[in-house]
Amino acid sequence: MPVEPPAPRLPSLNALRAFEAAARCGSFTRAAAELGVTAGAVTQQIRQLEAWLGFPLFERLPQGVRLTVASQAALPDLTRGFATLAEAVAQLRARQGSRALRIAALPCIAQLWLSPRLVALQQAFPGLEFAVSAMEEPPDGRRALHDLALFYQPLQEGAAGSDGLTPVCAPALAKSLADPAALSGVTLLHDAVWHRDWARWLNVAGPSGVDAGRGPAFSLYSLALDAALAGSGVLIGRLSLVAAHLADGRLVAPFDRVLPTGDRLSVMRVAGGRAHPLRDAVAEWLGAADRQMSAPQSAARI
Repeated sequence: MPVEPPAPRLPSLNALRAFEAAARCGSFTRAAAELGVTAGAVTQQIRQLEAWLGFPLFERLPQGVRLTVASQAALPDLTRGFATLAEAVAQLRARQGSRALRIAALPCIAQLWLSPRLVALQQAFPGLEFAVSAMEEPPDGRRALHDLALFYQPLQEGAAGSDGLTPVCAPALAKSLADPAALSGVTLLHDAVWHRDWARWLNVAGPSGVDAGRGPAFSLYSLALDAALAGSGVLIGRLSLVAAHLADGRLVAPFDRVLPTGDRLSVMRVAGGRAHPLRDAVAEWLGAADRQMSAPQSAARI
């Protein structure tokens, strides 16, 4: 009777995943952010894998780490392997029938643009289940199991539809802003990621003498927006994120000057054949909702 050889023994899948992410990202810290664990956990998993293999996978240098020759050769196969696993899992879930439509979004888009539209989305697609993940970078469809992604994408030169920047504040504060020069006497509110937005607008639309860096910076755009709604200062607003508050009067745009950002909020299809059956219809619905966003009636593009 033929005897089949035993299946080859494999190291921990978590350890292999940590190594693949660290090797591909070129950083233990970035790998940890991608995997949702600590850098220490990634380091420990890689050490366990090196112990299992019996040789190092990285050269430890004073300024970081570098892949060994053997690691460089193995990385493409490991990356393809994890992509194949992700595809197989997605196909398994798809064959189950009903599953949640998975949406990845920049945190500020998830909080300020998508969240207010979820009730209308459910009304448009009765019975639709969805899951929303806040992410700083668009997901890689080869590894991440998402159907749609909502992120800002740069426009091609000359293309229409750019988002816009304009100062916004509570109505009571707007009464003291007769012209842009008055900004020198109020608190300017900043988003830490888009920290140059005030300088961009002032360089084109504002007077000289206003310190574009003055005022508090917030790690989340929603926190800066809350401060503006509370009357704590003037926020340099992205129209795609503040349009609803401008429409209901909780915020006003005191000046008739809007600076195009050169990008726009984009609805991107992520998954391929494993996509949710309603992915394209939901993408069209979200795209139509985005196109409804418009600048304040008094604002002119500059």
